[in-house]
Amino acid sequence: MLSRVGTVNRLLSRQTSGTIRYYVKNTTQDVVVIGGGPGGYVAAIKAAQLGLQTTCVEKRGTLGGTCLNVGCIPSKALLHATHLYHDINDNASKWGIEISEPAKINIDKMMKQKQKAVTGLTSGIEHLFKKNKVEYSKGHGRITGKNEVTVFDANNKEVEKITTKNIIIATGSEPTPLPFIPFDEKVVVSSTGALSLEKIPEKLIVIGGGVIGLEMGSVWSRLGAEVTVVEFLDRITPFEDPEVSKEFQKILTKQGIKFMLSKKVVGATKSGDSVTLKLEDSKGGNPTEITANVALVSIGRRPYTSDLGLDNVGVKVDNRGRVEVEVESLKVKGTESIYAIGDVIVGPMLAHKAEDEGIYIAERLAGKEGHINYDCIPSVIYTYPEVAHVGLNEAELTEKGIKYNVGKFPMMANSRARTNDDSAGFVKILADKETDRVLGVHIIGPNAGEQIAECVLAMEYGASSEDIGRTCHAHPTLSEAVKEAAMATHSKAIHF
Repeated sequence: MLSRVGTVNRLLSRQTSGTIRYYVKNTTQDVVVIGGGPGGYVAAIKAAQLGLQTTCVEKRGTLGGTCLNVGCIPSKALLHATHLYHDINDNASKWGIEISEPAKINIDKMMKQKQKAVTGLTSGIEHLFKKNKVEYSKGHGRITGKNEVTVFDANNKEVEKITTKNIIIATGSEPTPLPFIPFDEKVVVSSTGALSLEKIPEKLIVIGGGVIGLEMGSVWSRLGAEVTVVEFLDRITPFEDPEVSKEFQKILTKQGIKFMLSKKVVGATKSGDSVTLKLEDSKGGNPTEITANVALVSIGRRPYTSDLGLDNVGVKVDNRGRVEVEVESLKVKGTESIYAIGDVIVGPMLAHKAEDEGIYIAERLAGKEGHINYDCIPSVIYTYPEVAHVGLNEAELTEKGIKYNVGKFPMMANSRARTNDDSAGFVKILADKETDRVLGVHIIGPNAGEQIAECVLAMEYGASSEDIGRTCHAHPTLSEAVKEAAMATHSKAIHF
């Protein structure tokens, strides 16, 4: 398929006297997006929808980035499967569902079902590219000029040179390893390896008490692994409201996950099919060791900004490898037509944040205003129960000196949660003491990730807690807990 702008010389091979000569495809476009993850492919589609001639360059061979291939989507498939398994064996009997023998898990089938979801979604993006007339270039994209991107194949051979008015860097991130023991994705694994273990480990150590570690720890714990979480800080999920973190750890402990807080890993030794970690208190001293079949290193992710040709256009990265951008435009500092989104810039490493940034830039390049509100970006942990929040938490409000009211409603007082016998957790709404405007919402409980959407919408439009409390919610639903928490913020809850 020929490009719709400028002249294209397709990549051809011609044999002359036994020598194969390769001709590089030359293309002229309005926008080139480097990276086909959630931020990149969404930016490319939106740009094309707005009439911009667009190419998306992706080296993985499949679209969707980390999220669809080895992140959000496959992890949710395993979380769903293992929750079903746990529910059947541990909860079915109380509903009068009698099983003569305990359910068994077939790891191979579970992994195939996971892959089916991944394959279907990634191929779906290719269909969307064709539908919206986005050019898809497979290979490693490197910036070779202020308005030029060159694509290289797996052998580092140049296959395409694209002249473009604008470049969007959307290359995402990769797992951060421990400096003293590399990933082998068998015994010492990143999130990628944890998604594809061939058997259930007897003992699993999770290094890092954040989202990835707790989600994958939950998966393997439900299947029978003895899971221990080692966390440097004195609490898990430090980005969550402190009260939520405390309740969350209590629930996970009941589920069988063990925690070693205020500990740091200072060394590791692999021996056959096991690994021994050397631990110390976070402040030093009190050394100890712990051994497991698998160690999941989930200490964070680092931006993927190497080998992008940034030096060719004078772009520097900060001490964490992130590209520095102008806040208003997301234009890379020191450039005229290069932009960056998602995990490669400052901000939470969330797929939906990258998507919003991609749409924002595409709209601005098309001459529209664009919109993104960093105060209204939700975060979800997909364990069971789920944890979700948007906006500020109590610690942050206190630090900023903002006076606020708290409205809290326990899920045990929600009729749907009680009916389902699934009533762990609560909803907490924080509202400005003077204006009653909602400043933050924090939910731990069933379907928290779905319930938070209402709260994001409320905050986006500047709603007060009274606005939420006066909005009719269907009965009986879990969402009534949000209404009751809102009522508790500005007056009194009805059912608690």
